[in-house]
Amino acid sequence: MAKRDFLQITDFSREEVEQLFDLAKRMKARAYRETPLAGKTLAMIFAKSSTRTRVSFEVGAYQLGGRALFLSSKDIQIGRGEPIPDTARVLSRYVDGIMIRTYDHAEVEELARFSTIPVINGLTDLTHPCQVLADLFTVKEHLGGWEGKRIAWVGDGNNMANAWLEAATVLGFELRLACPEGFEPNIARYGAAKKHGCIMVTEVPEEAVEGAHVINTDVWASMGQEGEAEARRNAFKGYTVDAELMKLADPKAIFLHCLPAHRGEEVTADVIDGPQSRVWDEAENRLHVQKALLATLMGS
Repeated sequence: MAKRDFLQITDFSREEVEQLFDLAKRMKARAYRETPLAGKTLAMIFAKSSTRTRVSFEVGAYQLGGRALFLSSKDIQIGRGEPIPDTARVLSRYVDGIMIRTYDHAEVEELARFSTIPVINGLTDLTHPCQVLADLFTVKEHLGGWEGKRIAWVGDGNNMANAWLEAATVLGFELRLACPEGFEPNIARYGAAKKHGCIMVTEVPEEAVEGAHVINTDVWASMGQEGEAEARRNAFKGYTVDAELMKLADPKAIFLHCLPAHRGEEVTADVIDGPQSRVWDEAENRLHVQKALLATLMGS
């Protein structure tokens, strides 16, 4: 069987996403007892540090009968200038799958091109597909699905916003993104999503949130953008998800955040810690969805 990679959500069809969620649901309910990763190893390359990505993939591999190796880019030769194709060829001889969390999306594509084993994108500056899969699974859990739902994004047109556009391309739901001028999402992903769903980009958060069933945000300055933090705080004034903004949403709307969160900046404490917040379910669901992903791509 030809190897499959997961570099962006559009690598999967609607049917494959739904099958993945069915498997994740069984895993979360402890109705899945198989060990498809028995005797197998996942290499985890981290150029960007992480809490949720590292722990969820490592625990997930273990629960499926396999093991995971944490490889900081500082500790392996890729961090000292070894060409990515060489690293890909060598790791393909040692392990059964690679998860990489890095900056440049082109590095992940190159790694996948030269690997003979599955490669999973744990995050790049362009997209964060594993997180948005977990978000969609959370939406399905709490709202029954995304059909007929309006999903709102408030904040930076970053890798999370791009991944939501990928998801809308595959699943065709309504997506509204509120981003300040100069912080819009990737134009190619926006164009692809416009062909498949009802997509709107606005500079007005209230337009995005009005009647929405899901309100989603992220930090204003992501990893690697710390030097821009002050400028970004000025650019994003008025983009805080607070109780007043949430009142414009559907009464049964849920709030999501990929974490870590800066309370008082992109979201107020009363929202992220309030009754509409589903961020802890969302964080847990990284484990279940990624286990389903590992079983699908690496399983016996």
